[in-house]
Amino acid sequence: MPAKTSTQDVWDCIIIGGGPAGYTAGIYAGRAALRTLVLAGYKSGGQLMIATDVEDYPGFPQGIKGPGLMKLMREQVEKFVEKVIDADVTSVDLSKRPFKVMAEKKNYFAKTIIVATGASAKWTGLQNEQRLIGKGVSSCAVCDGWFFKGKQVAVIGGGDTALREALYLAGVTGGVTVIHRRRELRAQEILQKRAFADKRIKFVWNAVVDDVLGKDKVEGLKLKDVKTGKTSEMKIDGVFVAIGHTPNTAFLPKQILDEKGYVKIKGGIPGHTSATIPGVFAAGDVFDYTYMQAVMAAAGGCMAAQDAHRFLEAEKGGD
Repeated sequence: MPAKTSTQDVWDCIIIGGGPAGYTAGIYAGRAALRTLVLAGYKSGGQLMIATDVEDYPGFPQGIKGPGLMKLMREQVEKFVEKVIDADVTSVDLSKRPFKVMAEKKNYFAKTIIVATGASAKWTGLQNEQRLIGKGVSSCAVCDGWFFKGKQVAVIGGGDTALREALYLAGVTGGVTVIHRRRELRAQEILQKRAFADKRIKFVWNAVVDDVLGKDKVEGLKLKDVKTGKTSEMKIDGVFVAIGHTPNTAFLPKQILDEKGYVKIKGGIPGHTSATIPGVFAAGDVFDYTYMQAVMAAAGGCMAAQDAHRFLEAEKGGD
């Protein structure tokens, strides 16, 4: 018979994820006197680890490098939680409590779980695109649009994300060119009307980006016509890849995910963090595909930790 899990083996809260959401959840859970384990993952830090300059996170009027911000968060969470482990979670068993979390072939048990693994931007996969991330290549207009004030930028994509990025960038840059592989967009009709009506936004149809040009920073794009095969070059200062995100939830059971792979929130109510299984909570981009900002992820981590604390207090018969 399998050995029973002792009380000492069970954590009050296991937080899965080492970005702004996970670290903030750890700070609040630890300060609430919950015995907390953070499984930060091998690539802890989230998407801020590829952000060069962060100027929109409160408290840093001169800005801060993304990795520097995450280093400070890591130091802070380590003050309050019992343990932070850089290990990737491979599976979670939510069929009974305590929940079982497997990371690097080792099992951990928890009364509550906070999922804060975020979402990863989809890239075109071009070698120079990856080389120039943070040097003119971005996946977030709200994060990086300000750096291109008065400059010309391109947006790759034809869905809702692409047009929202283009509309935002039109207000802060010198002009936007949307590059789409088809002649028709997939975005909502209202977004299309707004984009077509904005004279600051241009469109290049039936084209894909064949290469990102520039040695130390983006200087242009090499485009390929998908119908004729002909190539051309476009001078550009920045390129925003807006072909969507993939939530980092492959390790989770399907019953708590929606059709896109994001964690489903109970009742679908904004402002709540409870997943569809009691005792499971979510924070950050792993369920929020609307705002997708570090400050919102941090706020979500705060909320999820407080929700987990209240959940455990209610089980004990507290207020």
